[in-house]
Amino acid sequence: MQYRPLGRTGVQVSPLCLGSMMFGPWGNDDRTDATRIIHRALDVGINFVDTADVYSAGVSEEIVGAALAGRRDEVFLATKFFMPMDDDPNHRGGSRRWIIREVEASLRRLGTDYIDLYQVHRPSPDMDVAETLGALSDLVHEGKIRYLGSSSYSGSQIIEAQWVSAERRLERFVTEQPPYSILVRGIEEDVLPTTLRHGMGTLTYSPLAGGWLSGRWRKNAASTPTSPARPSARFDMSTPANQRKLDVVEDLAVLAAEAGLTLIELAIAFVINHPGVTSAIVGPRTMEQLDSYLPAAEVTLSADVLDRIDQIVAPGVTLNPDDNSYGTHELIAAARRR
Repeated sequence: MQYRPLGRTGVQVSPLCLGSMMFGPWGNDDRTDATRIIHRALDVGINFVDTADVYSAGVSEEIVGAALAGRRDEVFLATKFFMPMDDDPNHRGGSRRWIIREVEASLRRLGTDYIDLYQVHRPSPDMDVAETLGALSDLVHEGKIRYLGSSSYSGSQIIEAQWVSAERRLERFVTEQPPYSILVRGIEEDVLPTTLRHGMGTLTYSPLAGGWLSGRWRKNAASTPTSPARPSARFDMSTPANQRKLDVVEDLAVLAAEAGLTLIELAIAFVINHPGVTSAIVGPRTMEQLDSYLPAAEVTLSADVLDRIDQIVAPGVTLNPDDNSYGTHELIAAARRR
């Protein structure tokens, strides 16, 4: 495994990060099997694990924590906060009140006394980012977290957070976690250039576009079931955008075969071959899935293959707007002029 610098932190991480969203009731609820998958990832050299408090309502963190017992120092451990944990309106978000409470819950579930990377799961238009950065900075000073990160922040939100950190002398976000795949290339236009300029690590999620690039769903396949991790709009095969995605998957499958790769290997290699990407988060539900992801870490795509991909999906293009994690607040009716 060839390790990479995590921005300018001095930390070295693997190009594949083990995502744990599928460990627990959302995916694989067999804790023994999930532990085997985690140990397999560590044994092959993956030293980066990402989870979140909201994944299966904390069960994912519990599984990860138990699996890392005795091996905690081998791992750069990341988790996230922000999403609603229950119906209480204050058990969510980026307020100091919630952050100070929820970090203790994550530490307990993870069975550790520190978190390497504590990430804001989503930005909020309703509060000052200085409130969030101030609370997180205090946690760094207390030794409970080592670094701060953001997730699904737009380019302007990343810059605002960097400016506030400098202006208020607060700890800064050293990473950003955006969605990125051949089907979801929007971050190439603004987010990736921004993180590069600010020396941030970029940890992309969903390199297989929620399973679209796994080869599981093709033009002649039945529609996929939905789940808490797979909203229905992204998998409604009757929509024109998703029909277009099915056509693209067929073209990419042909390209992968010509390159001597599986579609999965092509898709993940595309992500980690981008100079702005530090690590791609892969979230296996089974050992078979993990083993299908691992070869991509050693694949370097030729200029010809990358050019062919650009012909199939143009740079900066996200084929289906429902796959986009940005603009959810800015584009609602109340925020528009009409």
